[in-house]
Amino acid sequence: MLLALFSDIHANRQAFSACLDFARAQGAERIICLGDYVGYGADPEWAVETVMNLVERGAVAVRGNHDSAVGTTAESMNAEAQAAIEWTRGRLSAAQRRFLAELPLTRQEEDRLYVHSEAGNPQKWRYVQNTSDAARSMLATSAHVTFCGHIHQPALYSMSSAAKMTSFVPTSGVPVQLLAGRNWLAVLGSVGQPRDGDPAASFAMFNTKTAEITYCRVAYDVEAAAKRIRENGLPLWLADRLSVGR
Repeated sequence: MLLALFSDIHANRQAFSACLDFARAQGAERIICLGDYVGYGADPEWAVETVMNLVERGAVAVRGNHDSAVGTTAESMNAEAQAAIEWTRGRLSAAQRRFLAELPLTRQEEDRLYVHSEAGNPQKWRYVQNTSDAARSMLATSAHVTFCGHIHQPALYSMSSAAKMTSFVPTSGVPVQLLAGRNWLAVLGSVGQPRDGDPAASFAMFNTKTAEITYCRVAYDVEAAAKRIRENGLPLWLADRLSVGR
């Protein structure tokens, strides 16, 4: 089965639409959503409704920290992120807020684990920034492959049976086989707010038969997404950063 995996959509309608279209054109058979459907961007209602509809049709969705923040004031965020969340709360319907609140933190399918942040302590929302962080996550699960997001920067980690770690930044469009003799942690980039210097939306596709993952970049109408943010009175930096991918 060919999976399309999306993380950190962040209410960016233009980016998520472009990624969904691209994935379907590539033959994606199942959608996996790794959290943070809201926050930063200007179309939270559309984003949540789209994910709800995908789940109704068999997609998997887990909860991210911005999704959690909609329903609680306990989540700690910077001022701009907090302003976007407070605005988002007023836009979502009761059904949409309930959907976000009830999403699981993790989901396992066969030898794959899906989580927003990392597997060691998902509710702490810790970032995978290096091999030490990746190892902590990988040792917490028996899954052959863990898929996560949260950091908005693509990366791929592996651990040998002797606990030796490797890491690299995958090249877009180049399949990587996740060999059976190692455990893997695939960190997805962000659909709606990339932070690796490339403004193109980022997601990944995984072939469960061949165990190949391909990281994908999709150009989208960045200015339209930024204009929506400005029009809705959200912090200007949230619009400006889209064009630089930071």
